[in-house]
Amino acid sequence: MANISDIRNIVLLGHGGAGKTSLAESILHKCGVINRLGTVTDKNTVSDFDDEEKSRGYSIHSALMYATHNNRQLNILDTPGYPDFVGAALQSIPAAETAVIVISASAGIEINTRKLFAAATAANRARIIVINKMDAENAELGDLVTAIQESFGKQCRCANLPAADRKSVIDCIVNTAGEGPAGDAETAHTELVESIVEADDALMEKYLGGETITPEQIAGCFTKALLSGTVVPIVFTNAHAEVGVTELLNLITQVAPSPVDGPLALLKHHDGTTTPIQPDAGGPLAGLVFRVGFDSRSSMKYSAIRIFSGSLPAAMTLMINDAKKGVRVGRPLKMQGGESKEIESGSCGEWVTLSKIDELRLGDFVHDGKFSGKIEMPPIPKPMFALALEPASRGDENKLGSALEKLAEEDVCFKVTRDTQTKELVINGLGDLHLRVMLAKMEHRYKVNVNTKPPKIPYRETITAKADGHYRHKKQSGGAGQFGEVYLRVEPAERNSDPSLIYAWDIFGGSIPGQYEPAILKGVNDVMDCGVVAGFPMQDIKVSVYDGKYHPVDSKEVAFRIAGKNAFIDALQKAKATLLEPVVNMEITVPADNMGDITGDMASKRGRVTGQDMLPGNMIVIKAQAPLSEVSNYNSQLKSVTGGQGSYSMELSHYEPTPPNIQQQVIAQYAKNRQQVSEE
Repeated sequence: MANISDIRNIVLLGHGGAGKTSLAESILHKCGVINRLGTVTDKNTVSDFDDEEKSRGYSIHSALMYATHNNRQLNILDTPGYPDFVGAALQSIPAAETAVIVISASAGIEINTRKLFAAATAANRARIIVINKMDAENAELGDLVTAIQESFGKQCRCANLPAADRKSVIDCIVNTAGEGPAGDAETAHTELVESIVEADDALMEKYLGGETITPEQIAGCFTKALLSGTVVPIVFTNAHAEVGVTELLNLITQVAPSPVDGPLALLKHHDGTTTPIQPDAGGPLAGLVFRVGFDSRSSMKYSAIRIFSGSLPAAMTLMINDAKKGVRVGRPLKMQGGESKEIESGSCGEWVTLSKIDELRLGDFVHDGKFSGKIEMPPIPKPMFALALEPASRGDENKLGSALEKLAEEDVCFKVTRDTQTKELVINGLGDLHLRVMLAKMEHRYKVNVNTKPPKIPYRETITAKADGHYRHKKQSGGAGQFGEVYLRVEPAERNSDPSLIYAWDIFGGSIPGQYEPAILKGVNDVMDCGVVAGFPMQDIKVSVYDGKYHPVDSKEVAFRIAGKNAFIDALQKAKATLLEPVVNMEITVPADNMGDITGDMASKRGRVTGQDMLPGNMIVIKAQAPLSEVSNYNSQLKSVTGGQGSYSMELSHYEPTPPNIQQQVIAQYAKNRQQVSEE
């Protein structure tokens, strides 16, 4: 069991293809954990152990690994890089004190690099930038360093530089001699020292006074500078050739913060206040579930926990969030990719994995009963890309439900809903690739095949004029009859009103006894649920029941329900019923050069731009509103326009009248579907 101050927890973040998995493999090889360097191409890396990852050649889940270097215990989280799997990367950030941002020297700063750097900054993590693939022929390393400083700030300073032949690196922390394709060591050393001493007023005063800052003083202040953000060191590597990897390991083990140094996890209480959790190995247990996965062969559930305080031994009773009853755990595991090793106990600052605990979910706060509250996870993008699905084989409904539940447990950005309006089973993800991978996992892991289609647009119906309606229900069949007569009036309510139906009982003189009011309202709601135009729910309607007749013997609830329903239909047919379409608010993040393309595209989709904000690194956020039907497949369109550099989020704003030509298309499709159903 390592001393807390000897632990270094790092999370590898960056865009897909930057080489995070290769870097993790090289770290394990350099530390003697593995005796052969695996590659993504050969499908034999430690961190890409899942069958789906091997077949596709990129990471889908985060992977836990560990090694020892310079007598320090190094815990490593390799995370996915493609934007469709950013949820796993974001959920991994709270488990580590240091975020290592990996950038491909040839590809440069990509969209997910920006997102993850911002997320690590927002979480107050120490950050180290690794420029990998420094040997790439087309890599302009000096220009890339400049771009990094323009995008992320001047505090990004080179801690080492590639040598002229790019086969080694020059240490700029202590050296001032040497020059390479990214600059000279003397300049890099000066800039690095200036950023480091900013974190210490006394040291800054000495530096400005002309005193020489010793390597020991630099080393003593480096961790503080990392945590305060006055310096973000840039280092160079070539993971495949293992160039610069030892230097990276030295930097991490020497200056990256331990769990004792912080940042501390904050426990948020029910009253909104927060308390920092002190990293005390002898204190009460406090931990966070940051990774949930299922074995691709056995479907066994694994839950990875970061321990912030105390210890987690075998056979303890674990409390989850505010649950009153605990769960008994088995022996904790230490994970090396897909391989596990049983340990006696997990201790403060470490990561442990528990198996077969069905109650655990991503983001759960686990403890021994001496805490209450929640540790907030980083915000995640809202999954907006949707598919409706149904099992390909009859009788697979239960298997499908179970598979979807497990997939949603291990991926916080994968959502499953049953649309109450369209009656469709809908899955939502961050893009087409995301959902295709989830469907492939469902097929290969859980043996469930599905048919998919675009989900129906959830239109609504309303009225545009006042009207009266009347219906008399009279039925005589030898015995007791049925009788009920209803007069009612409808008029438009304010658009997007809540509730969608404003109902009034304006009966005077007892023409309809009050006992039949609920039945009439049920009849009205029957129509509100399915509309009169194209089968969609209705909204923004006022209804007043003002007259009617009843029979002392034949009147029954069923009669007034039928009368209320048909009187309402009669009024709606006179009140110019129409279709409403959902309009969404959108925030579209793109390179500034693409702004004209996006605004023009929005106009072609009947959308309107409502604002814009500039971001660092020549990026812009365009705020817009557009009909959902026009942007339901926006993911692929945006990627095409921006070359994969754009991202977006959207949420329902309100409903607006549907243009006549589109309304006619929807009504025609509804009539066609009804005809097909009747023929079947």
